[in-house]
Amino acid sequence: MSLKRVLVGIVRSQEGTSDRAKDPKMKTRYYNLSRDKAWEEISSTLKKIPGYKVLHEVPSVGEITLEKRTSLGRTIDITVSVLSVGPVRSAVDMYSASRGSMGDLGANYRIILNLFSALDKKLAKYKTTQS
Repeated sequence: MSLKRVLVGIVRSQEGTSDRAKDPKMKTRYYNLSRDKAWEEISSTLKKIPGYKVLHEVPSVGEITLEKRTSLGRTIDITVSVLSVGPVRSAVDMYSASRGSMGDLGANYRIILNLFSALDKKLAKYKTTQS
């Protein structure tokens, strides 16, 4: 992780992915799976990752809310959105925010990269590039 991320993290306590993200690692992920199938795979994968607790799942909307406690005792809330962009294509976006007013020193950025890494490993054969 770059020094710039840590410096930005002093002030900022949230991070999110999008199509327009400047950092290529923070771009929306696309998979050649229907939303329902992607939901099943992503939901089961996230439940198996140690250190994360699934708080809430809404299959009809395509959102999963996770919680992670850091070693310093802070709580981080993560929302994973699974969206349909075609009959057999899905997009995944994440938003991570630390509770409290201070910055996170890049913790939210690392959490999103960690979760995407786990999903990319599980869904590697379905991953596509760009929208």
